[in-house]
Amino acid sequence: MKIAFRLLLTWVSFAGATCLLNAQTSEVTHNTWTSGAPMPVAVKFPMAGVLGGSIYVVGGVTDSAVVANTQIYNPVANTWSTGPAIPTTTMDAAVAVVKNVLYVFGGSNDGTTQTNAVWGYSAKTKTWTAKASMPTTRASAAAAVYKNVIYVIGGYSISGGRLDTVESYNPATNTWTEEAPLPVGKSEPSVGVVGTTIVATGGYSASGDNGNNESYNISTNSWTSLAAEPTGTNASCTGSAKGALYVAGGSNSSGNAVNNTQSFSPKKNKWTVHTTIPQAVADPGSAVYKGVLYCLGGGNVSVQFQGTVYDFVQIYQP
Repeated sequence: MKIAFRLLLTWVSFAGATCLLNAQTSEVTHNTWTSGAPMPVAVKFPMAGVLGGSIYVVGGVTDSAVVANTQIYNPVANTWSTGPAIPTTTMDAAVAVVKNVLYVFGGSNDGTTQTNAVWGYSAKTKTWTAKASMPTTRASAAAAVYKNVIYVIGGYSISGGRLDTVESYNPATNTWTEEAPLPVGKSEPSVGVVGTTIVATGGYSASGDNGNNESYNISTNSWTSLAAEPTGTNASCTGSAKGALYVAGGSNSSGNAVNNTQSFSPKKNKWTVHTTIPQAVADPGSAVYKGVLYCLGGGNVSVQFQGTVYDFVQIYQP
């Protein structure tokens, strides 16, 4: 009840709209955007995940430097705190959470070169630990978790360009396995698990943002083409909720932020267009907490050390 009331009041301030809500109910207003307390440090290209009811936003890049700080957002209290920094400055890495450990895969330490380093942060011990390196050095990849195995999909490297690489990581054994490649190599795709399907949509390919969309069948280790995005984007805010993969904001082929919000249902093989994100943003951190999508930071240009870097927390209620 208190959460719904606070979020609606924030939406009134954010959008300049006039809305009423009975404070004695727990009514949720669907397909709406609200705002949270701004980030202490504005970043784009951060890594984000949910640990113990808080959203951890790790690293990223400011307007002048790649950083290593860990910013922790409490979605219930709408407050920020600070956690242990990742051992190396990191931006534009893939991220996933398994059994209350947040994993960071690859990315860039300096904004120019790529790495294959893997770090794990334990919420229990509050420490970072180096894990088995990725077989492929890359940044701008995305990750999805199915049955406690992490699938790192796509990405970019100076030597390989836009990658079709798919590698799975088993945290229990700290080992890697090469999987069937993407049909189309792409960086910064929107990736998530919906039901038993991994969806990898959008992203920047050799031909730009063509909105291509594929699903990965884990049992057969194979990919299937699906309905393309209505608006092709890369570097979007992404998360799975209510049987769909949500894709908000992101960048177009020119590198400029966009404000569209759309969702994909694998069951129907259909896209739906929703209320646009209030502030067009590219390369934000993404997290889903209790079925709500959080878009954290980002910028107006999908290039490091260029444009404006935001401290926004934009929250979507499906």
